[in-house]
Amino acid sequence: MLGTTLVVLSYSLLNPVLAVRLQTSGASATAIGLIAMLPFVSIVLLVPSVPRLFDRIGVGQAYRLGLTLELIASLGYLVTDDYRIWCLLGLMAGIGAAAAWNATEALIAHNVPATHRGRLTGLYQTALGGAMALGPLMPAAFNLTPMTAMALSALGLAGGVALTASPDINRLTATHDDHVPMSLWSAWRFRPALGWAAVVGGVFEVGLGSITTAYGSQIGLNLAKATSIAGALGLGSFALQYPVGWLADHWPARRLFVAGGMLLLISGLAFMQAAHWPWLIWVCAATWGALGGAMYTLSMIRVAHDFADSSALAGTSAMIASYTLGGAMGPIISGWMLDHTGIQGQGLWLAALSISLIAAHALWAAPSASTHHSPISEPINGRDVP
Repeated sequence: MLGTTLVVLSYSLLNPVLAVRLQTSGASATAIGLIAMLPFVSIVLLVPSVPRLFDRIGVGQAYRLGLTLELIASLGYLVTDDYRIWCLLGLMAGIGAAAAWNATEALIAHNVPATHRGRLTGLYQTALGGAMALGPLMPAAFNLTPMTAMALSALGLAGGVALTASPDINRLTATHDDHVPMSLWSAWRFRPALGWAAVVGGVFEVGLGSITTAYGSQIGLNLAKATSIAGALGLGSFALQYPVGWLADHWPARRLFVAGGMLLLISGLAFMQAAHWPWLIWVCAATWGALGGAMYTLSMIRVAHDFADSSALAGTSAMIASYTLGGAMGPIISGWMLDHTGIQGQGLWLAALSISLIAAHALWAAPSASTHHSPISEPINGRDVP
């Protein structure tokens, strides 16, 4: 968990700096969105093959291999500013993240006791939110130049690799020896509303940071102020994840998903007024980080319950693929919307996305055991929670 937190800290520092460097060099919002999208494209494409990699070399070894690839990619940004090479480095970082991210989430879902899944998952996501918040604020707090910030990012990734070098990692498992095999597509079909919540969470939590930072730079904000927008995203995620985890141990999940969608709808409409009141950019960013992260956290908590009799790895892989699909959609669609429709169009597409989340969970009914040959939901405090 700590190793993955260092990875998130490093990339939350690196990505806004890359976005500002591209914007100041004359790149369009669409080109910046493409760079931000590419790591997520790698993750989406590779997630289906991750279980086979884990079976072949072990979860721990795959985790360390992933971190090493991410470290190599971060070092590459230091030695070149060629846009095409940056695209390749983004793809390499995504390959590494596919292994490391799946390993961390599957290990947590598999090993945490059912009575504490919400709280411990929320605590872990709180640590990631803190890292997401701290990274973008570091340039302002320490008056960093872009090259210094990129070097610190690489140093953080090196720390993550060193931290997880212990052989103890190799003894951890992510599935039961007698688990029922399940493909990623079967896992998604078993809980489609959870998958869609993860898509929406990916768009709002990680798919808007770089492009909104670039928008801040476009309207005249300096490096420190522009990257602080991404910092607001991280602060929102940091603040809400443990409370959401606690609520997930006590409240029906559907109620939490619908409430989150309503608040995201309000934030999308509010962002349309940011041209008149720029302070709304930070308010909306904090809301996106908080609720986007909450949608993913809730999805992972429900996966740990709903896939307990099958494979936590299949369920977490499906949610990660969904979340990264959202992370890939967010910057490229937002970049196009800002280039062609401005801030009004951006707000409308985010509002429409929020409505789809509300509809998915307001209309979706939990499948019964009689209609599925798959694990059913575990009761929490005497209630079946979809």
